[in-house]
This record gives sequence, C-alpha cells and structure tokens, in this order.
Amino acid sequence: MEIKKIDINNTEYPENLKNIFNPPRKLYVNGNILPQDKEAIAIVGTRRATYYGLEQCERLAYDLAIKGITVISGMARGIDTAAHRGALKGGARTIAVLGSGHNHIYPPENKKLYDKITENGAVISEFPPDTPPFKTNFPKRNRIISGMSKGVVVVEAPRRSGALITADFALEQGREVFAMPGNISSTRSNGTNRLIKEGAKLVENFQDILDELSYVINIKDVTSDEISPMASYEKIIFEILSDKPKRIDEIYEKTDLPTGKVSEALLKLELKKLIRMLPGENFVRL
Repeated sequence: MEIKKIDINNTEYPENLKNIFNPPRKLYVNGNILPQDKEAIAIVGTRRATYYGLEQCERLAYDLAIKGITVISGMARGIDTAAHRGALKGGARTIAVLGSGHNHIYPPENKKLYDKITENGAVISEFPPDTPPFKTNFPKRNRIISGMSKGVVVVEAPRRSGALITADFALEQGREVFAMPGNISSTRSNGTNRLIKEGAKLVENFQDILDELSYVINIKDVTSDEISPMASYEKIIFEILSDKPKRIDEIYEKTDLPTGKVSEALLKLELKKLIRMLPGENFVRL
C-alpha cells in the first residue's frame, strides 16, 4: 500500500476542494487524483439500504460513469458501496473518502473494493494512516465528499442520517443537491423525501442531474457503437432473463450450457447494455 501525502498547494490536490470553507490542508492518497476528477458527482445514502435503493444507486452511478463523470462516495456499507460498484462497472473513475486512516479500512469487508478503487481512481483521507474509524470522523469527512463534487445525490436516507449532513455541507458550499424519491411508508426514505419537499432536485435518472448541471460540468460525448448480433448461446441466456432479477444459480439451472459459457454470455450481454448485473449476482434484462 503506497500512500502519498499531498498538501493544498500540490498540483494533484482536488481543484473543487480548494475553494470550500476549511479545506483539509493535506490529504493521504492511495491511487491518483486526475484533472478530469473535477467533473464529479457525489452519491451518498443510508448504510441500511433496501434492494430498491441499491439497485437504483448502482444504475445511476453506472449511467454517470458512461458519461465520463467521476463518482465520489464514502465507501460505507449500503448506498456508498453500490455507488462505487456502479461506477467501476461503467468503466469510469471513482473516489472514496474515508473516515479513518488507510491502515484501518472501514468497513473491513470492503478491502477488495478499496483495492479496485485505487486502481480506477483514488481512496483519500485527511486522517493519518493509523487513525481508527472514530465516530466523530465521519461528519468531518462528509464536507470533503461534497466539496470534491459539483453536485450531491442522496439515495435513501432516514431523517437522521450522515447523508443529510453531506447534503447540508453541499448547500453551504454552493453545490446542487439532488434526491431520489422513495417509498412514502419506508423510514429509509423519510430523509430523501423531506429533501425534495425542501427544494432538492428530484432525480429519476442520470439525465435529471446532467440537465441541471449543464452549466458547470463537461459531459463526455459518448456515441454508442452498433451492437453486434447475439451469438446463439447469448440468445439462450437473454431469453431466460426478464425485468425481474434472477440469481446466477437460477440461470445455471435453466440451461445446459457450461458454467464458463454462461458467464461469458452474461459479460457480453452486459457490455452490449442488454442486461445489467445487480448486487448479489442478480441479472435483469434492460
């Protein structure tokens, strides 16, 4: 693990972060922060997300990634993890902001995710490497998540949530705040629905964000290549799938194809944007 320490005068220091109130004077970085990371959107939310929240978050991050937007989050359980995974699947950069030092990866089960993020972006912290994940660190790190972005999207948050603290920082920093509506009977959506009542921009898809931020964010001009015809084994897998998620073991059971061929078909169909993999190795047809 190679950790770089960069101060506020370093050319690698995030441009968006320099102009907030009380920016961190130095950052501990694993990975690389690049100039294009100024075109960034933060996605945050509850650690105890519903399936709906995880699915919508990953889809949103993936779609932003396709447009070349860097996705920033806090690598926490739940929505944060889904945001990073969606960005990685979209082949774009993602940046995680820790509430601890690099020698105390939190949550510990995200060690593999930490490693993937460092290969496709950066993991940063203002805390020295040996700093444990103290509870008081997390509200402080939230100002960095919002400060590095040009807008913050809250996906599922109860009334008392760290994600709402990030939204408050975003408003103080002059960033746009977005919220994804949720089930009105779900306590995990009380916070996001309240944000919308108070004036946050309602988000149904990535275009809602890009339309609102068109004056401050440069969007990658993406042209879709012509989709190549499906091979026979791809067609078999595609016909098995529907708009209802199916686990990979269900797909194996419904075909006589070798498991390696099934995995190959799923990957090719996902690259063609005909299907999507959801958390827990579930697949749906688009």
